[in-house]
Amino acid sequence: MNIRAILFASAAALSSASGALAADAIVAAEPEPMEYVRVCDAFGTGYFYIPGTETCLKIGGYIRTEARFGRDRVGTSDWSFWTRAQVNFTAKNDTEFGTLTSRINLRSNTENSDRSDSGNAAFLDEGYIDIAGLRFGMQYSWWDDDPSGETDSVASNETRHNAIRYQYETETFAAGVAVEELEDDYDTKPGEGPNNVGITGQVSGTVGVVTGYLLGGYDVDTEEGAIRGIIYADLGPGQLGVYGVWASGANYYYEDSEWTLGAQYELKINDKFAVTPGFQYFSNIDLANNGEGFTGGDAWTGGVTVDYKITDGLATKLSVQYHDEDDGDDEVFGFLRLQRDF
Repeated sequence: MNIRAILFASAAALSSASGALAADAIVAAEPEPMEYVRVCDAFGTGYFYIPGTETCLKIGGYIRTEARFGRDRVGTSDWSFWTRAQVNFTAKNDTEFGTLTSRINLRSNTENSDRSDSGNAAFLDEGYIDIAGLRFGMQYSWWDDDPSGETDSVASNETRHNAIRYQYETETFAAGVAVEELEDDYDTKPGEGPNNVGITGQVSGTVGVVTGYLLGGYDVDTEEGAIRGIIYADLGPGQLGVYGVWASGANYYYEDSEWTLGAQYELKINDKFAVTPGFQYFSNIDLANNGEGFTGGDAWTGGVTVDYKITDGLATKLSVQYHDEDDGDDEVFGFLRLQRDF
């Protein structure tokens, strides 16, 4: 029997077998269609659709490590290393009321490896819902916004609160008001403490190369307030910033001095390198014993901040500051930072 005969005989046998067992044939199930993650470009780069929904999600964050120096940074040591890790989740989708946004920022800061240290524990840095200009939840106050350099001190105490705020904004103008729960201890009137309420309002706008901010805060507990103004102007190869704060009396939002003025110039040498010298003067830095006002004493701070972008997602910052005040010791302080964003 030759090869051709063997092949024909085998084919016939297989055909007969398949006919006899036709009722028992196994049919492979159709594979389930796989839903791949789709890019969502409606709200900017980095968003993707959560599978099965029309909600867009963005995940980001950063790792920051610093070598900090200054008088008695930790105990009697004048320097220490410090690290922060943060991850951010932002979700957005369109509704009949506009864009619905929710944000969760989880953060942990540490200066040592002791996991029992409460300062090393992860915590909710921000967690809020935002829709139609209204924002509810843990969020940063407008008092947290400050110039790009490191010389300035334009807010006192914690700038992150559980709050309700409304802001109207266009491309060149914004105005808003917020009611904030001031839950942290602070040094003003003796006996005053947390569980306070603050009211803030701000307006900002841009005209040509000039951008201005005007912010006010009222501390209901101390019945005192503060007003802050910041102006930026694009001049030459960089940006000039001028700022000032005035306080009617010591209050949660500002209690470093009765008034202060400062300026900086961010010199943008190229796309990667910027140098920002700055100077700030403080008038009447001493609090009265009853905490109701300021009794005297002046101070000033001068310094420089250097920013360098090493590569995409990796940058370094060096800040060196000198502080001098009446009837006090002068001080040099600052940090060297390495930060990886993602």
